[in-house]
Amino acid sequence: MASNYVFSVLRSLLLLIHTVFLGQHHVSSATIIKSLPGFEGPLPFELETGYIGVGEEEEVQLFYYFIKSERNPKEDPLLLWLSGGPGCSSISGLLFENGPLAMKLDVYNGTLPSLVSTTYSWTKASSMIFLDQPVGAGFSYSRTQLLNKPSDSGEAKRIHEFLQKWLGKHQEFSSNPFYVGGDSYSGMVVPATVQEISKGNYECCNPPINLQGYVLGNPLTDFVYDYNSRIPFAHGMALISDELFESLKKTCKGDYRNVHPRNTECLKFIEEFNKCTNSICQRRIIDPFCETETPNCYIYRFLLAAYWANDETVRKALQIKKETIGEWVRCHYGIPYNYDIKSSIPYHMNNSINGYRSLIYSGDHDFEVPFLGTQAWIRSLNYSVIDDWRPWMIKDQIAGYTRTYANKMTFATIRGGGHTIEFKPEEASIMFQRWIKGQPL
Repeated sequence: MASNYVFSVLRSLLLLIHTVFLGQHHVSSATIIKSLPGFEGPLPFELETGYIGVGEEEEVQLFYYFIKSERNPKEDPLLLWLSGGPGCSSISGLLFENGPLAMKLDVYNGTLPSLVSTTYSWTKASSMIFLDQPVGAGFSYSRTQLLNKPSDSGEAKRIHEFLQKWLGKHQEFSSNPFYVGGDSYSGMVVPATVQEISKGNYECCNPPINLQGYVLGNPLTDFVYDYNSRIPFAHGMALISDELFESLKKTCKGDYRNVHPRNTECLKFIEEFNKCTNSICQRRIIDPFCETETPNCYIYRFLLAAYWANDETVRKALQIKKETIGEWVRCHYGIPYNYDIKSSIPYHMNNSINGYRSLIYSGDHDFEVPFLGTQAWIRSLNYSVIDDWRPWMIKDQIAGYTRTYANKMTFATIRGGGHTIEFKPEEASIMFQRWIKGQPL
């Protein structure tokens, strides 16, 4: 108790010094939002939107949505959520995955799409910052033309700077337990961000962040592990025959990504594999392969979100700075970007050595980043199992399976889940709430 009190006092003093001497130069803004177009009545939670400038001249303006915990914001953890891509707006998390609002899936009739409350928001157990990053994602923008394009490692530094400045302006959250979370391509950026924050906490002049751990869903982690797991996953899910699987194993020798051009047998079998799987919905193999404009397609909500975010009344309510971006797109895949982290496994190792807890979960019907690859790189860390493979339950139903390792890393599957938690949001919410409270799944 005494050490926690000393940490809290020291942190408050450092934050005060940091804010007085550095904070006055920050180009940033924040607004409390009481209502949103498309949502009936006042918002049933506290929402803040704003920009934080990062970089030497604060040329990059990162846009965020901040929602206070609906339970006890003074004590509950603070979670930063990053969407994947790279280049996907954090609206992906806010409206589709673990936020307190969702698109109402009506047939679009030309009017503003509606929003509804959810029952599964992670803000029931933690405060959340949904961050648009890198620059060009969502509503984040640059005031000048950047000399260097964003990169995995560069984003870890920018996110760290964002957090320091954000906490400098929200000192009431400075002592709350802090976590970083994300899914999909964020698997490359989140572990590096955790390491960057950890390193920064040991530097003399920066206020420490009360970092406790991180959360990742179906995370892209290592191209070799993730890609090579697709063929055994397809076999296990009966997407390819036993004979084709055995031929692939024999001729490709387990490496299906970097095939030598002269290995014509392997290439021939990979072509057969592609013919069997090209029409499968990769995000969740049990869903139909469908087009965005089809109302009963799971990605129809993405189209509605674009209509909503591009509406002038919505932009005004969110306090989006005029003429900073053109058309809002959910995922800006053409964004200039340097993919300089080829594997985030070394970052997971360093974060484990430093004692941070982690939750790594996989929707077990995801074909993009199959759970088999995730399990393989977790095993490569070579930590002993302290809670072996078992089902985790919601009431009397199996919600998935889990295993916990000696490095405080918990792996969990979500039964019937896909690439992101939008497919099983209720189960994911219960899983997260148990884990963030330190309870077994």
